[in-house]
Amino acid sequence: MKRKRNIVLFGLMTFCLLALSSVLLPPAASGQEKVIPEEIRQQVSQTDYNAVRIKKFPVAMQCWTYRGYTFLEALEKTRALGIDYVQAFPGQRLSRELPPSVMFHHQMAEEHLKLVREKLSALKMGLVAYGVVDTGRTEEEMRRVFDFARKLGIRVIVTEPRDEDYPILDRLVKEYNVRIAVHNHPEPSKYAHPAMALKYLQGLDERIGVCADTGHWMRGNLKPVECLRLLQGRVIDVHLKDRSDFGTRNAEDVAFGSGKADLKSVLAELTLQDYDGFLTVEYENEKEVMTPEPAIQKGLEFIRKITYYEGFEQLLSRRNGYYEKHGWNHYGPGHFELDRRTGILKSQGGMGLLWYSRKKYKDFILDLEFKCSQKNTNSGIFLRIPEVPTSDDYIYHSFEIQIYDAGEGIHRTGAVYDAQAPNREASRPTGEWNHFRIAFIGDRLTVELNGQMVVDWKAEPRGKVRDFAREGYIGLQNHDSLSPVYFRNIYIKEISN
Repeated sequence: MKRKRNIVLFGLMTFCLLALSSVLLPPAASGQEKVIPEEIRQQVSQTDYNAVRIKKFPVAMQCWTYRGYTFLEALEKTRALGIDYVQAFPGQRLSRELPPSVMFHHQMAEEHLKLVREKLSALKMGLVAYGVVDTGRTEEEMRRVFDFARKLGIRVIVTEPRDEDYPILDRLVKEYNVRIAVHNHPEPSKYAHPAMALKYLQGLDERIGVCADTGHWMRGNLKPVECLRLLQGRVIDVHLKDRSDFGTRNAEDVAFGSGKADLKSVLAELTLQDYDGFLTVEYENEKEVMTPEPAIQKGLEFIRKITYYEGFEQLLSRRNGYYEKHGWNHYGPGHFELDRRTGILKSQGGMGLLWYSRKKYKDFILDLEFKCSQKNTNSGIFLRIPEVPTSDDYIYHSFEIQIYDAGEGIHRTGAVYDAQAPNREASRPTGEWNHFRIAFIGDRLTVELNGQMVVDWKAEPRGKVRDFAREGYIGLQNHDSLSPVYFRNIYIKEISN
């Protein structure tokens, strides 16, 4: 146990030094920078977080959770929990097979880097972030950290910069395309309050943002969801924690969903911000430093239960914060424009089809949002297109879920076009986003529009459809050039029998 205590002590000293270094040259701070603006508080209070369809976020383990173990042991324990990614911190003993002085650090010898790579590869794991780390005092020292990140494929460096570090970091993130996440240790760290971090970030490259530690905000009596709303657009990493209470006296880390962080609202806020980083698990309950697994498993199950898109695949891929149409092809006239920032597709011209070509789907649930620019906007969603579209013949062999508020019966929004009418009108006013949840399992086709079941039908050839396939492609129709339709948040979940 003595060796384990030494490891923990070293790590604690590292974290404390980082926190203290961040206050050596604080800017002139006003009381305004230690409160959440009333405007933000009102925005949060007026947001119906229960109505948010929480997206599925990738999960990583901050190795500080396993500070009582070596780095290689932390990898094995993380893998046993079913987590594929880790965030390392400097100062953790590397392996029990090596002297205690050999620690995970950005100045590791090449032979130890090789050991790390081999272990990650053997476990099929990714090292996605590194910190909290002191990046040094000179550009040369900072480059060592960035070079280390490049060698191991690390995407995010978590740190607490000094004032004079920012111009150098701003250049380096552009050169290396590695993100910097400013961490919020509690006071006396100058980044304890999100408004102060936001002040430093003004005018800097978008790859410099914050590592939002929900537990440290709670230690400072700050509500995590309000802090996140204030930092909207600048959240790069999240150290996810729940605590039994606010402040520090008698408060401790607990399993996600068991404390007072209101993590359901936190994940809903991250969903609204379209956060594209990791939920990094960091469990700091000192009573359970050697056995954190029960609390972590309970917390991960809580996240799964509140995640609307659990088990779904997002059909618009995303990389480094930008959406892409990889895997999508277009047949016929017109096209769809993609806003790479927001992931919103906008139809242009027509009549054509944007179809997802990577695979055919058999039984599935398709979940997406759409918006009409005019009442007579006309579009549709094609299901189980049997073959690669080379002519308009696909319309006779696949069902279309209609989008057309000006239509009636079998031609109105929610209908199975030309075959089965919706049992009610459930569209929202023109210009507002609508939500479709479409299930096609065997020959049963159901359509929910804005939470209301509008079609529950045993599919059969009818109207224009002569026959339908057991499996096929998904397609989005662009109908004409006068009334565009918009799509976003396109997810699919395969159902296996």
